[in-house]
Amino acid sequence: MSVNLNPLDYYRLPWNYADNAISWLEPTTVCNLRCEGCYRDFDSQQHKSLEEVRAELELFRKLRKSDCISIAGGDPLVYPHIVELVGIIRSMGWKPIINTNGIALDEPLLRKLKEAGVYGFTLHVDSTQRRPDTPATTETELNDLRLKFARMLSEAGNIACSFNATVSEKTLHEVPALVEWARQHADLVQTMVFILFRSPGLTGDFDNYARGEKIEMGEVYKESEWGGEKVLMAQDVVNTIREADPAYEPCAFLNGTANPASFKWLLANRTVFAGRTVGYMSPLMMELIQTANHLFTGKYLSYASPRATSLGKATALLGSLFDRASRKILFTILKQAVSRPASALRTAHMQSIMIIQPVNFEADGRQDMCDSCPDITVHEGKLVWSCRLEELRKYGDFVTMVPKSCSSRGLPGEAR
Repeated sequence: MSVNLNPLDYYRLPWNYADNAISWLEPTTVCNLRCEGCYRDFDSQQHKSLEEVRAELELFRKLRKSDCISIAGGDPLVYPHIVELVGIIRSMGWKPIINTNGIALDEPLLRKLKEAGVYGFTLHVDSTQRRPDTPATTETELNDLRLKFARMLSEAGNIACSFNATVSEKTLHEVPALVEWARQHADLVQTMVFILFRSPGLTGDFDNYARGEKIEMGEVYKESEWGGEKVLMAQDVVNTIREADPAYEPCAFLNGTANPASFKWLLANRTVFAGRTVGYMSPLMMELIQTANHLFTGKYLSYASPRATSLGKATALLGSLFDRASRKILFTILKQAVSRPASALRTAHMQSIMIIQPVNFEADGRQDMCDSCPDITVHEGKLVWSCRLEELRKYGDFVTMVPKSCSSRGLPGEAR
């Protein structure tokens, strides 16, 4: 029987609107792929000038302290100034992280990006895509392509490697296989991220309004049958992972804006030694890492380099001084090294598993967004949610939801 998560058992990440580990930059809306569930208007594709992007970075520097800048889009590798942009971000004191489908990534471009100072990649690879670089159609089949990218980054030297996969009711059963694949390649893959699918048809029985006018959400976001009929929540993914790995245990989270008990970003961090998971990081240890990073660098930590995540033994040793979970990890490593002396000198790698639960809706129509959202971007000189940017572009405002039973009686304050 699965056990429901209690937010009071985990560390609430201290990120906030002004002091956040991540900020989100979109230099282009141009993309060389079309993914189911994408929240960008595929018919409106354009590159921003480098001057426009510089201005957005200056706004981030003025209003928001961050560890890294996630460069997204569109696909940033088709942005004509991507190498120069990476250099600018690095020179301004951030870690440049490229969020890409990887289709345009080859070794010559990777070398240029490495020279410019790229810190890491988050590669979006999943079965919502019709990719020209593989015939694979399932998440498990796509692991060969994921491994190709992971090896490419590893060979380039100390570049953080993360993978995103959108998860729907139809692919939820494959999540344990991806978690297992990531464990097998903990020396190459630092993070595995599962993003739960959303589409207008899954929002519920609401009418939608923008600036007081009734609108159809299908005008903003593409509907897709790929998502199935069920709205997945973080707990669903946790239950599925635990079927294959009963020891799986998160340590930290971000809650929702409407529901403080919801898990919008749910983070687990495991240590893998000699091919085995030897334990999961405790909430206390994650709190100490975030606090220490902020104390010594002035920023909360987001992405960690392969060199840093290979210090699993040292982290467990240091943590064992005050943390029971770290002592257990250290004891398990020592026990395994004694029973298998050949493994004693092997590296213990730390690896993160993240579940992101996008907007969901309360019965009264309130939208439960990610409180302290790490994916805040810039629009017309303001910081806004990147996942709902198309609403601003189309209507100049965010869409609000009204239960149809209320909507039929008119909006609050509306003359009838």
